[in-house]
Amino acid sequence: MAGLYISGLIAVGVVILLFKIIRIVPQREVYVVERLGKYHTSLDAGLHFLMPFVDKVAYRHSLKEIVRDVPRQSCITKDNIEVSIDGVMYLQVIDPKAASYGVDDYVLAAQQLAQTTLRSVIGKIDLDKTFEERSEINMEVVKAVDEAAQPWGVKVLRYEVADINLPVSIKDAMEKQVRAERERRAVVAESEGERQAAINRSEGDRQAAINRSEGEKQEMINISEGEKMKQINEAEGRAQQIELVALATAKGLNMVARAVREEGGEEAVSLRIAEQYVAAFEKVAKESTTLLLPQGLSDIGGTVAGLQKVLKTVDQDRGKAPGLTLPCLPRIKPDSRQAGWHHQETADPPPHTPSPGRLAFTPCHPNSLSHPFAHSIRSPHVPSF
Repeated sequence: MAGLYISGLIAVGVVILLFKIIRIVPQREVYVVERLGKYHTSLDAGLHFLMPFVDKVAYRHSLKEIVRDVPRQSCITKDNIEVSIDGVMYLQVIDPKAASYGVDDYVLAAQQLAQTTLRSVIGKIDLDKTFEERSEINMEVVKAVDEAAQPWGVKVLRYEVADINLPVSIKDAMEKQVRAERERRAVVAESEGERQAAINRSEGDRQAAINRSEGEKQEMINISEGEKMKQINEAEGRAQQIELVALATAKGLNMVARAVREEGGEEAVSLRIAEQYVAAFEKVAKESTTLLLPQGLSDIGGTVAGLQKVLKTVDQDRGKAPGLTLPCLPRIKPDSRQAGWHHQETADPPPHTPSPGRLAFTPCHPNSLSHPFAHSIRSPHVPSF
C-alpha cells in the first residue's frame, strides 16, 4: 500500500516536472520567460523547454491588433462650448519585453493618453470644426499617443472619434442657425432667380425693340424704294405718253400739210374752217349770255378766204426763211380691190419735192369732198383749223 502511494506521488511529480519543462506557445503569441526573477528570453510560437524550478513564464502577450474603447469624456472647444466625445483606439504589441517591463498596463496607459490628447486637440478648434475636421483630430491623437507609447513596446495604429454629444441648448442654437442659413440661401437663390429673370426679360425686350426697329427701317426702305420705282415708272410713262403724243401730232401735221397741197386740198380746208368757225360761235353762244359778233359775220366765205390768205402768207414766209421741214408721208394710192382709199407706202419720191423749209404735200384725190384730209383733220391728235 505504501509502495503504491509512493508510485503515485512519483507519477504526479513527473507530470508536474514535464509541465514545468515543456511549453507550447500558440500562433501570434509571445511568452516572456524570467530566470530566477530576471528577464531571460521571449518564446515565440512553437514547442519550448524550460529549466524546471528556475525558468518561469512571467508574461503572455498577443501580437494581434487590440481594440479598446476610449471612455466618453467632456471637452471644451476653443469657443468655450462643452462637448462629450468618445472614441475607439487600435493598438498592437511590437516589443513584448518593453510591453512587459515598460509600463504596468499599456492598454490603460494608451487609453488615458488618448483622452488627454483629445482634450488638448479639441481645445484648439471651434465647435463647427469639430464636425468638419474629424480626420485631423484622429491624426493628431494617433500621432501623440504613438509617440508616447514607443517606450512601452506598443504601436498605436489608428484612433476614431465615435460620437460627439452637444448640450441641448447648443443643439437648439445650431438648429436655428442651420434653419436661418437655409432660409438665407433660399432668399438669395430666389433673388438671384428674379434678377436673372429680369435680365432675361430686359434682354428679350431689347432684342424685340431692335428687331422692330430693323423691321420698321426695312419697311420704310421698301416703301421708299416702291415710291421711287412708282415715280420713275410714272415719269417714264408720262415721257412715253408725251413722246407718243408728239409723234402722233407731228405725223398728223405732216399728213395735213401734205393733204393741203394735193388737188382739192384748199377746198377741203375752206370747208373745215367754215364748219369750225360756225361751231365756235355756237359754243360761245351757249356758254355766255353776252355775245360779241364780228363785223361781216354773214360773209363766211370772205372770212374763210381771209384765213386761207393768212395760211398762204405763213407758208410763203416759211419758204423764204429756213425752218422745220416736216417729213413727207407715204403717197396715197387708190386700191382697186375695195371701195375707197387707203394709205400705202412706196419707195418712189413724191412728184412735188419742195424746197428746204417748205411743207411737202402729196395729192390724194381730185374730189375734195372725199379727200382724206376731211377725216384725218378730225383726229384727236391733230389740231383743228
